[in-house]
Amino acid sequence: MKILIGTNNIAKIKAVKAVSSMYYPEAQFENREVASLVSDQPMSDKETRKGAINRAMSLMEHNEATFGIGLEGGVNEIEGVMYICNWGALVANDGKLFTATGAGIPLPEEIAVQLRSGAELGPVMDVFTNKSGIRHEEGAIGVFTNNLVTRSVMFEHIMLLLIGQYELSKKLL
Repeated sequence: MKILIGTNNIAKIKAVKAVSSMYYPEAQFENREVASLVSDQPMSDKETRKGAINRAMSLMEHNEATFGIGLEGGVNEIEGVMYICNWGALVANDGKLFTATGAGIPLPEEIAVQLRSGAELGPVMDVFTNKSGIRHEEGAIGVFTNNLVTRSVMFEHIMLLLIGQYELSKKLL
């Protein structure tokens, strides 16, 4: 079994491997940087979901793996409050597509203002925390949940939702 991961982001890779290894201990993993074909900072659930799907679909163009995983982080504004949003997509080698969304929490207005002005969440969080590479570690969700839910844990939840749907589809054949 071969699983392709559409990123070089450490937190996302960690999530895919952690969950997939529980269900597929024989799995081999390969991560590839593929384009999301959406904004560097997706600004809606719709755009963030599309980015995850684009990554997964791109991985499976040559149908060489059991499935490909695309994970995308973004933000979504509801009634003037900006929330973190995250989406995942799994494309199986038979072409079936599965999607799932993850946890979302509101961002402080001082962060939201910068995103509305065109900034990207990762670099904004690096400045906010005075650290480097937040997106590869705890992520904004980790910062704003006091590390109770880190970026990789949040993406692990999405992976459980994706694999659950994938496994169910195999039983329904």
